[in-house]
Amino acid sequence: MTNILEAIYAIIQNPIFEIKSFYTGRNRANSVGDALENYIKDAFANSFHINDEKERMKLFNENFSWLGSQNNPPDIMIKGGDAIEVKKTQTANTNLALNSSYPKSNINSSSPMITQSCKNCEEWTEKDLIYCVGHTTDTTLKSLWMVYGNIYAAGHETYERIKNTISEGIDTIPNVEFAETKELGRVNKVDALGITNLRIRGMWQIQNPRKVFSYLHIPTEKKFELICIIPTSNYNSFDKSSKNKIESINKVGFTIQDEKVKDPNNLAKLIDCKLIKYII
Repeated sequence: MTNILEAIYAIIQNPIFEIKSFYTGRNRANSVGDALENYIKDAFANSFHINDEKERMKLFNENFSWLGSQNNPPDIMIKGGDAIEVKKTQTANTNLALNSSYPKSNINSSSPMITQSCKNCEEWTEKDLIYCVGHTTDTTLKSLWMVYGNIYAAGHETYERIKNTISEGIDTIPNVEFAETKELGRVNKVDALGITNLRIRGMWQIQNPRKVFSYLHIPTEKKFELICIIPTSNYNSFDKSSKNKIESINKVGFTIQDEKVKDPNNLAKLIDCKLIKYII
């Protein structure tokens, strides 16, 4: 089964940074955003070197149970493993736009944002979530941060409390017709003719991990940076073969070290993590 350590190893062994031309040449991308998603899939499936589309699809089928839909998280689910959200920014430190989906420490199959197809793609109730945040130009991948949601975002109840309070407040507006919705609220027939509806949507953002974890890494002007922050408990859960593969890397610019990060739910606590970098 693949995991984040296998993906890190594949990225280091396949130094592909001109991702737009790499994937456009294989008829797999119309934009650098499409190219980034393909890059992450290939990293986790170790399929960078696969030109034959049938063989690549077979590898995806072996490794993934879900490959996402346009407006519903997650983008990727590993069979029996983690879920993955891919985010692209073209300004290094810009906030990440999450739109109507608040930040997730993990994902649950009971979430109303999860499609029925995703719920049924394998036997699962909860998965850890990896945010893969790529900083790109129009053509090139400049940096990639891979961060677990449970050290990046607070627990679901933090965001649900805000969301529910807003929705309940909207419901108290008198003399309007409310409709069932997964958004913050929806008001139908606002005017006398009953021809105008109002959709009330949340537009969530979260700070870029480059800013959130600036106490662990100061960005450089090098060609490419790969920065991965993995809770030690997650790291220890991976296969010994995956850990041996990562720990045996002997390349200039590669480091792995023990660090501590702030607990998103309690600033008085720290969480043990592995900080993995590859800077060239």
